[in-house]
Amino acid sequence: MKRHQRAESAGLISFFCCAVVGGAAIMAYLRWAPAIWQLSQRRFMAAGALVGACGVVSFVIGYTHRIRMLNDHVMWVVHLRRAFEIVALSFVYAVTLFLTSYTLFWVLNSMMGKVVFEMYLPALTATFAGVCGYLTFVQAELMNAKTLASLLPFFVIAGVGTACSTTNDPHWFRNNFSELGDRTTFAASMFNITLVFGGLSIIIITYFAISELIATYQVIRPNGSIGIRTPQVSYHIPRFKVRITLLSILLTLSGIAFIGIGTFRYTPHPILHNVFARGMPCVMFALLIALPWLAPQLSRAFFVISDIAILVCVIAGVAWLQGENTLTNVEALAAMLFLGWFIGFSRQIAAIEADRIQQQLIAHEVVNTDKLDSLFSDEESSGFSTVLTDTNSPVFAAQLNENGQHRQITRD
Repeated sequence: MKRHQRAESAGLISFFCCAVVGGAAIMAYLRWAPAIWQLSQRRFMAAGALVGACGVVSFVIGYTHRIRMLNDHVMWVVHLRRAFEIVALSFVYAVTLFLTSYTLFWVLNSMMGKVVFEMYLPALTATFAGVCGYLTFVQAELMNAKTLASLLPFFVIAGVGTACSTTNDPHWFRNNFSELGDRTTFAASMFNITLVFGGLSIIIITYFAISELIATYQVIRPNGSIGIRTPQVSYHIPRFKVRITLLSILLTLSGIAFIGIGTFRYTPHPILHNVFARGMPCVMFALLIALPWLAPQLSRAFFVISDIAILVCVIAGVAWLQGENTLTNVEALAAMLFLGWFIGFSRQIAAIEADRIQQQLIAHEVVNTDKLDSLFSDEESSGFSTVLTDTNSPVFAAQLNENGQHRQITRD
C-alpha cells in the first residue's frame, strides 16, 4: 500500500479502537460517577473530555509514527523540537475536540430532551470518539498547514456559540462583546477560556506557518549546507530576516491579545482588559497594512482581501461612532475577519510550499511513487525541518540529485 492508503487504513483501525474505548468509558462514568457529576453539563463535559482524549491519543500515535521520534540518528535537539510540536498540536486538537463535541452534545440534548438523550449518550460518545480518532490519525499522518489552520474556527465558534446560548444575561450584547465574559457563570467562563485557547492556538499555528515560510525560502548550497537565499540566487527578498521577524512578532501579539482579553475580565481589571481589547485592532491594522512588505511571497489577491477587511472594519467603526451600530457588532466582525484572514494566510503559505514541491518533482522527473514514499520517509527521519515540510531537506535534494545523475548516465 502507498502512503495515503496506509494512513486511511490505520485511521479505520483508530476509529474502531476509539469508538470502543469512548463508549465503554462513558458507560462506566454513567454507572459509577457520583450524583453531583451526573448533572447535564458535567455529563457533557465528561463525554467531551473522553472524545478529546481519544482524539489526542490517536493523533499522538499517528504523529509520532510519522516523524519517527525514536530514530537513533537524530540529534537530541530535534527530539526536543519534535516533542514541542507534539505537545503544541495535541493542545490544539484537545481544545478543538472538547469544545466542538461539548457543543454538539448540548445541541442534541436540547433537540431530543434529557430523558431520550441520556439513552443515546453512550452511542453518541462512541461515534464522536471514533470519528475524531479516525480524523486525527489521518491528519497526523498527512499533516500540513492548511489542515492545522482549518481547526481554528471550529473550537472558536463552538466555544463562543455555547457561551451565547447558555448565558443568563439576555442583553449581554448591548454594551460590547466582552460583556459576555464579564461574569463568573459557566457561559462567561466558557467564553473566556475559548479566547485564551484561541490565542494560544494562534501562536502555535504561527510557529508552524512561519517555519514553512522560512523553509520555503531556504536553499541547499553546493556543499550541502542550508542557508537563506542571497542576492546571487533567484527569488531573493531583501531584508528577509527583518521581515519574517516582524511578521512573527505581529502574529504572536495578536494571539497574546486574545489571551489577555480572556484572562482579564473588565470588571476586576478594566485597564488591563482595555489594553488588550483596544491593542488587538491596532496590531491587526499594522499587520494587514504592512503585509505586502512583510510577506511579498503571498498573492496579490490576498493583499486585496486584506485591504478589504480593513475597509470593512473601518466602515463598521465609523457607523458605531455615528450611533448606527453597536460596539459588539464591530468587535465580533473584526474578530471573525481576523480569524478568516489568519486561516487564509496559513493556507497561502502552505500553497507556496506545495507549488515548490511540485516543481521539484517535475524538474527531477520523480514519477515512481514507491521511490517518492521512500524519499519522504528519509526526510521525516532526518530531522531537518518541521514535519510540515516534507521535501525541503538535504536528504531529499541528495536523493533527487543522485536520481538525476543516474538518468543522465543511462541516457549517455
